Amino acid sequence: MSMDGLGRVFNVVAAASGVHIPLTNYAAISFVSFLDAGTQSFTLKESKAGNNEQNLAVIDHLYKGPGVGGTWTKVTQAAAATFDLTTDATNDCVVFTVRNEQLSDGFNAVELTAGTGIVVAILHDLKIMRDPTLLLKSAV
Repeated sequence: MSMDGLGRVFNVVAAASGVHIPLTNYAAISFVSFLDAGTQSFTLKESKAGNNEQNLAVIDHLYKGPGVGGTWTKVTQAAAATFDLTTDATNDCVVFTVRNEQLSDGFNAVELTAGTGIVVAILHDLKIMRDPTLLLKSAV
């Protein structure tokens, strides 16, 4: 019996901007954002079971590239909880990852708020594989 990638390798939150996402059952989360052209602004926070939110200053790099596929370009900055990036017709997609161990002690969830654009969260490196119909109970 084969198993789909969803539930075996990853889980997805399709509309992730401003959504509190627990990392309890995952080693990492990657955020993918798309905006045709303009400035994408992000703020990353961590929380304890949805409470005690605070900025999570771990964004020190991300990758930008064409939303239709192509070459990724690394963009770096001093570690911060915010990131502003101007996108254009060529590089209109942004990706960055937060690892579970980057959270402060006692914190178990992240929330990325984007000023503009679409944000998708891909939770990956599942600690327990599940049938996709059971993911909701364990993740978001």
